[in-house]
Amino acid sequence: MNTADYPTIMPMTAGDLDEVLKIESDSFPRPWTRDHFVAELASPRSFPVVARSPDGLVAGYICPSLLFDEGEILDVAVRRDFRGQGIGALLVTHVLAELAGRGARTVHLEVRVSNAAARALYRRLGFAETGRRPGYYENGEDAVLMTYSINEGEGSPHAV
Repeated sequence: MNTADYPTIMPMTAGDLDEVLKIESDSFPRPWTRDHFVAELASPRSFPVVARSPDGLVAGYICPSLLFDEGEILDVAVRRDFRGQGIGALLVTHVLAELAGRGARTVHLEVRVSNAAARALYRRLGFAETGRRPGYYENGEDAVLMTYSINEGEGSPHAV
């Protein structure tokens, strides 16, 4: 992707929710509701962001939260026609840096065991698979727990 074509990362606003909800419903069998995103926007622990394409479209989004020194990625998705362009990695990398800057020492997430592409992306970015939640999803599929560790004093990532 040409840097001129690269999306801009910015805080999610209520005005983004129609586009975010379309991406969400296209990405997940049991999508978050508008109320769920509104709650994330209002939460003092959360800081959802969007990747906006040069033509103004929401290309993807991510919803992280921070409680004390533990970050969590709650939801992330990329619009179907923008997938495979590095936007997911851009969003996760942005959030990891932001969480580190806010004092996180670890970051956790859950991903479907069948989502090989996401699991590979997270491993490439420094996450380690640390456990499973059997039957976690609506269809009985397991969730893989993944953890990312931030080196104290360096602010740099390392898998646990």
